[in-house]
Amino acid sequence: MFLTRNAIKKAVEDGDIIIQPFEPKHLSPNSIDVTLNENLMVYELQEGECLDMKKDNPTKHLIIPEEGLVLQPNILYIGMTNESAISHSYIPMFEGRSSIGRLGINTHITAGFGDLGWGFEKLENGEVICHYPTWTLEIAVVHPIRVYPGVRIGQVYFVEPKGDIEWYTGKYSKQRMPQPSRSFKDFGS
Repeated sequence: MFLTRNAIKKAVEDGDIIIQPFEPKHLSPNSIDVTLNENLMVYELQEGECLDMKKDNPTKHLIIPEEGLVLQPNILYIGMTNESAISHSYIPMFEGRSSIGRLGINTHITAGFGDLGWGFEKLENGEVICHYPTWTLEIAVVHPIRVYPGVRIGQVYFVEPKGDIEWYTGKYSKQRMPQPSRSFKDFGS
């Protein structure tokens, strides 16, 4: 079951959903819009090189200036939202906004799924810490397009789970900047 605007608002008030910063004007009938942070990352490859799943591939940091930045096709831009939109009670999901998609901007390739408890940490003493992670965006464009920091880039909606709840404890729980792939950690050492 998907949460509606009023259910999201109540869950935020009750502490079951964390949206930081929370802008009530960004609430839609069944989601909340999130905005593009100025920080981007791209992979740095030399001619003839390829990305390697077993390696921590080199990256380059970019800043989107106030006057915007033109994104180019055939480049993966790893971005992030300004907002943390997470929950320990509901499953958060990310989708691009239709206005953005109609410009030929893909905001995520496959990572639109947020796990229950993503961003939360249970300490041995029972205390719960919230790390306020931001959503990583895998941005690809169909044609050159100028983007701006702070634009409403996507929306997060929340789904009520069925069954026992187990919290996510993986490698992206504390991200506060764009995060490249950590697939190399899946291969062990």
